Amino acid sequence: QVQLVESGGGLVQPGGSLRLSCTASGFRLDFYAIGWFRQAPGKEREGVSCFSSKDGSTYYADSVKGRFTISRDYDENTVYLQMNSLKSEDTAVYYCATDWGEWCPEGTLAADFSSWGQGTQVTVSS
Repeated sequence: QVQLVESGGGLVQPGGSLRLSCTASGFRLDFYAIGWFRQAPGKEREGVSCFSSKDGSTYYADSVKGRFTISRDYDENTVYLQMNSLKSEDTAVYYCATDWGEWCPEGTLAADFSSWGQGTQVTVSS
């Protein structure tokens, strides 16, 4: 069974850090681009970051550049999203997904991704 499972969400104070994990089962992440997305209440799902399997290139939304880092652990078959200097506006449900291609689609739009995890809640609040 092909599955993506996110974990690592929680409640953190502004300025704090969290590391999200996206672990695949039933397939190897080595061959596919993996994107991280988030959706806040009343807002559309937006692309946060993406890791292309072809050459390891990465994409970051302007709102998270310099604060978030995406990485891959081949042994663990997991993609991570390290989130630092968190802000209240980062509060959302975070999802990982794949479009079953090697490259991140331009702009990392949610509509281009077909297989999704169940999401993990991140709340940034004092």
